[in-house]
Amino acid sequence: MLTYDLTGATNSLYKCLYEYIKADICRGILEINRKMPSKRALAKNLGVSTITVENAYDQLISEGYMYAIPKKGYYVADIADIRKVKVPIPISLDIKAPEQEEDFAFDFSSNRTEISNFPFSVWAKLMRETLSLQEKKLLEPSPCGGVKELRLAIADHLSSFRGMRVDPNQIIIGAGTEYLYGLLIKLLGKDKIYCIENPGYSKLKQIYESYDVECKLAGMDHQGIIVEMLRNTQAQIAHISPTHHFPTGITMPVSRRYELLSWANEKDGRYIIEDDYDSEFRINGRPIPPLQSLDACGKVIYMNTFSKSLTSTIRISYMVLPEQLANAFYEKLSFYSCTVSTFEQYTLAAFIRQGYFEKHINRMRLHYGRKRAKVLEILRQSFSENECRIIENDSGLHFILVLNTELSDKQVKENLLKSKIRIKAVTDYYMDRETKDQHQFILNYSNLVIEGLENAISEMKKALQP
Repeated sequence: MLTYDLTGATNSLYKCLYEYIKADICRGILEINRKMPSKRALAKNLGVSTITVENAYDQLISEGYMYAIPKKGYYVADIADIRKVKVPIPISLDIKAPEQEEDFAFDFSSNRTEISNFPFSVWAKLMRETLSLQEKKLLEPSPCGGVKELRLAIADHLSSFRGMRVDPNQIIIGAGTEYLYGLLIKLLGKDKIYCIENPGYSKLKQIYESYDVECKLAGMDHQGIIVEMLRNTQAQIAHISPTHHFPTGITMPVSRRYELLSWANEKDGRYIIEDDYDSEFRINGRPIPPLQSLDACGKVIYMNTFSKSLTSTIRISYMVLPEQLANAFYEKLSFYSCTVSTFEQYTLAAFIRQGYFEKHINRMRLHYGRKRAKVLEILRQSFSENECRIIENDSGLHFILVLNTELSDKQVKENLLKSKIRIKAVTDYYMDRETKDQHQFILNYSNLVIEGLENAISEMKKALQP
C-alpha cells in the first residue's frame, strides 16, 4: 500500500498527495500500467478523506499521469510522451523591455489630460445603470462595428456638434486609432502608397511601415499639406489633420481643403484619412467644419477618438467610412470582433445620449480657456518681446514658443533636462532629414500644473544662456 507523510503539508492535502504521486510516477517508482489503490483504501491508509484522494486522482488523470477503467480501477499511464519539467528556478533573460518614462519635475511635452477632470462620479453612476439595465446585452457579442446604441449616439453627436450627416452603419468603433489604422490598411490594401504630413506624428510612419506599407512624406506650408508635393509622391492615400495639425497647430483653410478634395477625385482609389483629433477644443468660436462634410464623392475617411476629450486611457476611437468602403468593410472584414468591451460601449453611449458628454466638453473648454490665458500671462510676464514670441491658434491644447537664442534646439532641451524639465521642438517632428534649428518649442498645457510654472519658466530662461 502506498504511504506518504502528509503531516507537514503546506498546501491543501489533495495538492500535496498529487505532488507525491506525480513525483513517484515521473521517477518510475510507480511503473506503467500499475494498478493504484482504490480511493477508499488509500484514504484509510493515509488517514484522510476519500474526497482528498479523489481530487488528487482527478488532477493526475486530467494531466495524463493516470487513467481510469470503469469498474476496474485506476492505473499509472505511460508518460513517455509527457515532457518532464524541472522545478522552475529564477531566470533572468536578456529581454530589453521599454523602460518606464522618467519622472520629470515639469513636462511641457505631455499631452495627457488632468486626472481631476475626468467625470468619475457620472461615469460610475452610468456604469452601475448599464450593469443593471443592460444585463443581457452586456454578455452578447458586440457587432464587428460596435454596438448599435453607441454608433447611434456618435452619429447624433457628429450631427449636432460637427455638422456631419452620418448613417450609424458607417461608424466603426475600435480600441484606439492605431487599431483602426490597421483595419484601414487591410481595407484599402497594402499595395497602396500612403502619404503623411511632414512635420507630423512620427508614430504614424512607424505604424504604416510595421504593416509593410510604403509611406511617403509631403511638406507643409502655412495652410497645411502642400498638394503638389502630395501629388509628386504618387500616393493614393493622404493621411492629414486639417482641423488642428500637430505640431504646427495649423488649421487648413477651406481653399486648401477643396484643393485636396480635387486631388482625391482625380483618380479612382484615392482617399483622404481625416484625423480630427483635438477638434473639440476650439477656444474661440464654433469648431471648424470637418473635411468630411465638404466631401460629395465619398473620398474622406473621418477618424476621431475619445482619448483627448475624456481620458487617454479610455482607448475608444471610431472612424466614419464612405458608403462604398463601409460596404466593403462588412463584406471583407466583418469577421473581426470589435475590440472595445460592451460594458464600456454601453456606458459611453449613455454618457453621450444623456447629454453628459456635451456638458463635459463645454466645461473643459472653459477650463482650458482659463488655463491657456493663465499660462500665456505667466509667459508674457516672464519673457520680454525680444526673448520670446508665441504662435497660437484657436484650436487644440498646445501652442508654440519661438525662443530668441543662439543655442541649438538640442542644447536647449539638454539644458532643461538637467533641471528635470522636458520640452520638445518642432524640429523633433520632421521625419525625413536633419532640419535646421527653428527655435520653436511645443508647449502642451492640458496637463500642466500652474503652481510651479513660474519656476519652470525661470529655469527655461537660464537654459537659454550660452
